[in-house]
Amino acid sequence: MSEDLLTIAGKTYASRLLIGTGKYKDFEETRDAIEASGAEIVTVALRRTNLGQNPDEPNLLDFVSPERYTILPNTAGCFNAEDAVRTCKLARELLDGHSLVKLEVLGDQKTLYPNIAGTVKAARELVDDGFQVMVYTNDDPIVAKELEDMGCVAVMPLGSLIGSGLGILNPHSLLLIMEQAKVPIIVDAGVGTPSDATLAMELGCDGVLLNSAVAHANKPVLMAGAMKKAIEAGREGFLAGRMPKRVYANPSSPGEGLI
Repeated sequence: MSEDLLTIAGKTYASRLLIGTGKYKDFEETRDAIEASGAEIVTVALRRTNLGQNPDEPNLLDFVSPERYTILPNTAGCFNAEDAVRTCKLARELLDGHSLVKLEVLGDQKTLYPNIAGTVKAARELVDDGFQVMVYTNDDPIVAKELEDMGCVAVMPLGSLIGSGLGILNPHSLLLIMEQAKVPIIVDAGVGTPSDATLAMELGCDGVLLNSAVAHANKPVLMAGAMKKAIEAGREGFLAGRMPKRVYANPSSPGEGLI
């Protein structure tokens, strides 16, 4: 499995689990959960987390080092393309020219469903400005292909609503997206349990991004370790290739040549 690496924007990663930094009780718990998860890409909501823009407050980067992890600033909380683009540009300034970002443009407060028109507009502007864009979107194969074709380095369809823990509600759409994709497809949003993460990987997704499933667990650090194992098991299951489904029983031992 050592050669089975995830490649995003030309950089390779051993872990296929991406993890968020929100909703933990403090930065110490954030650090411990990330370490237990084995994740190498850590996403940060710039509008909600201090990366140095507020010098009098604790800085997440003192607990989650950019030298150890790829910091992935995201535009959580942005409800229009203009705010999302502005947030990415602020992240680039704070992180010394860092160009890898996670774009999300949300439609409303109740569902946090992506606003596709705003997402496409912001993605195009960011790509043209030299950003490497990982983009949160719905599970529409047509939209996913459009975002890939305009230059996004990863497409991140939702499994279900952000923070819902409902799991993978439409696996068929994910399969359609993956069938045509030439960039990584990473499930983003909705994962609630390790089995949800395993299912995403068994389907053939390149990775899973999650936050609430760990941060809202009774024991976040323990859940982070469980998610690490789930991702690894699902990936190995996908690579191994599952047995075909059958309508009727098929005996495990041979039925020929018996007395």
